[in-house]
Amino acid sequence: MEILRVENLTKVYGQGENEVRALDGVSFSVEKGEFIAIVGPSGSGKSTLLHILGGVDTPTSGKVYMEGQDVFAQNEEQLAIFRRRQVGLIYQFYNLLPVLNVKENLTLPILMDRRKVNQEKLEELLHILHLEGREKHLPNQLSGGQQQRVSIGRALMNTPAVVLADEPTGNLDSHNSQEIIELLKKSNQKFEQTLIMITHDENIALQAKRVIAIEDGRITRDEVM
Repeated sequence: MEILRVENLTKVYGQGENEVRALDGVSFSVEKGEFIAIVGPSGSGKSTLLHILGGVDTPTSGKVYMEGQDVFAQNEEQLAIFRRRQVGLIYQFYNLLPVLNVKENLTLPILMDRRKVNQEKLEELLHILHLEGREKHLPNQLSGGQQQRVSIGRALMNTPAVVLADEPTGNLDSHNSQEIIELLKKSNQKFEQTLIMITHDENIALQAKRVIAIEDGRITRDEVM
């Protein structure tokens, strides 16, 4: 079942001589439960693509459909709800709120949405992420790997349509990097969670089920592994 479709996506910054075409006619579709790695050199447009898929940035032209819904046909309020409910974002630098503990950071998107926290799901995630006993720890009391696990849990807590991970291991050593990838693979398999991940690490990319390569804002390769 198709969960995401991108049609002729273009993103242009600047004008005239200063014009930069970050994305140039990108089109692809994603099936529910796929694990996709997006690779490409620095400045290729992969982060721009991810931010547009997550509704954080807007395209110059083209369409993004999430579960059949035209993402950018929505107003600002609807887009904010879309970002909270349908997309789980994982960043390289965790983006945890320093004054909130592990449990509060995990449940923040749900609380912002004024919805009831699913305690069973919370306990399951704490167990899977090896964060049991650390529920009341603040981010500065956690290691980098633990902070990234909280970031993953926050992205999964809302059961979003798609999880978007932007270089999720870029700030970690090799041991923690592989641990984080294993957790993402586990969420992909256990929860049938659709996962799109940007990475510059070829070894990590090869663990995905599908690899999309981008250069100069265009898809140069799209293959199932």
